[in-house]
Amino acid sequence: MEAMQTTETMEKTVQENGLYRDAFAALERGRRDEPAWLRRLREEAFTRFSELGFPSAKVEAWKYTNTAPIAEKVWTPAPRSAARGAVSERALAPWRIPGAVEIVFVNGTFSEKHSRVPVARGGVTVQSLADLLTSSPEKAEAWIGKQTAGEVSAFASWNTAFFVDGAYVEIVPGAVVTTPVHLLFVTAQENALVVSSPRVLVLAGARSQATVVETYVGDGEAVSLTNAVTEISVRESAVLEHLKRQEESRSAYHVHAIETRQARGSGFTQHNLTIGGLLARTDLNTLFTGEGAECTLNGLFVGSGTQHLDNHTRIDHAQPHCSSRELYKGILDGKARGVFHGTILVRKGAQKTDAMQTNKNLLLSREALVDSTPALEILADDVKCRHGSTIGQLDANALFYLRSRGIDEDHARSMLTYAFAADVAGRIKIPAIRSQIETLLGLRFSQTGSEEISS
Repeated sequence: MEAMQTTETMEKTVQENGLYRDAFAALERGRRDEPAWLRRLREEAFTRFSELGFPSAKVEAWKYTNTAPIAEKVWTPAPRSAARGAVSERALAPWRIPGAVEIVFVNGTFSEKHSRVPVARGGVTVQSLADLLTSSPEKAEAWIGKQTAGEVSAFASWNTAFFVDGAYVEIVPGAVVTTPVHLLFVTAQENALVVSSPRVLVLAGARSQATVVETYVGDGEAVSLTNAVTEISVRESAVLEHLKRQEESRSAYHVHAIETRQARGSGFTQHNLTIGGLLARTDLNTLFTGEGAECTLNGLFVGSGTQHLDNHTRIDHAQPHCSSRELYKGILDGKARGVFHGTILVRKGAQKTDAMQTNKNLLLSREALVDSTPALEILADDVKCRHGSTIGQLDANALFYLRSRGIDEDHARSMLTYAFAADVAGRIKIPAIRSQIETLLGLRFSQTGSEEISS
């Protein structure tokens, strides 16, 4: 009965607000100067969004995540004027990465005031997507929407229809970029029920090497929604490390689709850290388009209170002789709920595939819950594929050992929890970023205890 009422409420909300038809029309009137191809792309996306509506529990991919809290609200697109100084430099300081090429967005719009980035530096070009659409729209035309095979997603379509700005990152062929590129997205929550829709394009040229970091944070406690899409192309023999940090406020909603295409002999490593948000969902899809490519996905989600953290991954082995390694860990206490659904697809003809997927979850309270559903779909016969999933509590023997050495129970629990999480953080190659995240985790787990089982 409750599920039926929720579905009816969502359908009623969709009918009443016309799936944001008025807001889309208003944005269209202000986009007269946009290229015709982009206007067509937006119109198609909005039509798709209107037809699909927000996903319900009847949609298999969303069976564990209720989108009604998002669908029931009427969201207002964030105004571009908000980027002119709505956040202080002091608020940004904890998130900056020393020495990085850094471009900052406030409510999805580029903030030149806060950014530390030249247009081009050492083989990498970093600029506002809105600026690119004005100066060189043909570059964007070749990529926007081309990586997102998952464009059937209502949220991805919503982003395509409404995005105002975002980041364009291009690493030239053969360049070895040792300085991280940092894309810092800040939600300045001056008003409630504001949605920002940032779009990110990352193009790693053949034989290039680089690291790109996306950080999503919130400044304030008003209810907000970030609906992001990132499209990544890793060309032949390129090596790209990509890190996403999501540390928005506990009143924020966050939905992010990351679509990656890997060419022959390329290497792609992705780290996904989810700590913030009331409801956060990340869809990460990777497709091998050439032989001999390698992919590594590392994820960590940490929730407490009533947080709901959902991670969906899909690695598509469409070519032979490719390998993938995936490790996701979840730590949940209070009444938090986590979701991990990982699919490894080995297509017919993708022989000599080597894939391994692992999901480990740590529950720190009796009411915490995680839904873990790793999946293998194998259509080839000469492959090595394996997966595993565990859900448990802190190791009693390890806890006893620490207590026998004079460490009190709270500190012993914090140490073991930190060690569980640090396994993922320690895989990040850039020292400055790894240190920031390890410090963050240390602070987070030094505060645990009130919601743990021992209470």
